[in-house]
Amino acid sequence: MLDTQTGSDRPLTQTHSTPAEQIFNQPKLEVRQVSKSFLSQGKPLTVLQEIDLQLYSREFVCLVGSSGCGKSTLLNIIAGLVPPSSGQVLVDDQPVMGPGSDRGMVFQSYTLYPWLTVAQNIAFGLQLQNMPKAEQRQRVAYFLEVVGLTQFAKAYPKQLSGGMKQRVAIARALANQPEVLLLDEPFGALDAQTKEQMQQFLLDIWRQTHTTILMITHDVEEAIFLSQRIYVMSARPGQIKQEMQIRLEGDRELEIKLTPEFTDIKRQVISVLRTLD
Repeated sequence: MLDTQTGSDRPLTQTHSTPAEQIFNQPKLEVRQVSKSFLSQGKPLTVLQEIDLQLYSREFVCLVGSSGCGKSTLLNIIAGLVPPSSGQVLVDDQPVMGPGSDRGMVFQSYTLYPWLTVAQNIAFGLQLQNMPKAEQRQRVAYFLEVVGLTQFAKAYPKQLSGGMKQRVAIARALANQPEVLLLDEPFGALDAQTKEQMQQFLLDIWRQTHTTILMITHDVEEAIFLSQRIYVMSARPGQIKQEMQIRLEGDRELEIKLTPEFTDIKRQVISVLRTLD
């Protein structure tokens, strides 16, 4: 039911397949031989070892692994928040030297400014860019509509549910029109029903905006439902052990999780993860 770098099984057709032209294009995001070590009790502790991965324009890719495998550390390196010990990250073939507007970041915690309204939170990055006021209003209005929060434009974060707060965080990141959107388990703090609603919301946003997305998660179902490809990480130290093409027939709606095809893919991904324990 899925193709991998180290083996293959019977393929499925897919309506959201990776664009064929990416074969001839350079990656939108590339991680080359990235390793990261920290000092622990005076000794180096390697948490990431020679990570290689690529994202192509308009792809949705998930990075899956157990807790403690270094997923968040890798995402922070890609975001430019943490320097690698070796290797490099490139966006459009340009080395990442630190945080930049070419990468948007959404965390598990909501990270909204409580003293700002929903509209003001979305506009925050635009103000830092000194964007003209009229253009700011136009862009904020567009993304309020995209995330379905137009009527909450003047509300404050404390007045919002958890799912609504994450919609604002995603809208704020997208309003800056990043080349790559980085998501660090953004739905991990939500209840099961809200989490599924947000997964469908995110998939719809991706279809609408065509933003290139890299998301980390330990939720296998979430990764299969959302992504076109999955990178599977092992721990101690974190390494990319397998790359999987996810092929599902038909449009992806929540009901697809109940199909035998989805269950079969889930079984195979879990099997790979278990062999890495």
